[in-house]
Amino acid sequence: MAQQNVMQNPYGAPRAMVGDAAEEFQPVKILAVSGRIGRARYVVYSIVLSLLLVMPAVALVPLLGAFGVVLLAVAYIAMFVLQTMLTIQRSHDFNMSGWFSLLVFVPLVNLIFWFMPGTDGGNRFGAKTPPNSALVVLGVWVVPAIFVIGIVAAVSLPAYQDYVKRAQTQQSR
Repeated sequence: MAQQNVMQNPYGAPRAMVGDAAEEFQPVKILAVSGRIGRARYVVYSIVLSLLLVMPAVALVPLLGAFGVVLLAVAYIAMFVLQTMLTIQRSHDFNMSGWFSLLVFVPLVNLIFWFMPGTDGGNRFGAKTPPNSALVVLGVWVVPAIFVIGIVAAVSLPAYQDYVKRAQTQQSR
């Protein structure tokens, strides 16, 4: 009887379980055209998928001959299909139709998929994307570093070789 009076007391403390509502995130789906993918994941997944599919096929072409060329063609087709799926999801992230992904074929305009931020919160294509893992963040920093190192190497190695040749010809005089 005393318990019942406590429950009906209008001046008593609330007894409801109150907590912060958990944020709703959409699962990451690589093999789908529905859903959303953030720009960091898009960049990293694009690079990693192309490296995982094409590089082994390129390495096998000299060993396997004509079969290696067929394997390389299959790898390129698979990469194209997966990249198209990721680009459609990336279009969904900034609340655009999947047809917007056709801009990937326009030079320099295709960089929009790398740099345009997605919509905050949910949109008509689903809940927001989950936070990036440490590996995705690391990948986002490593990809530009590899590009810069590659450009520096492409410029500096021939210049260094030319320097060595000139030094050798001056020593032989």
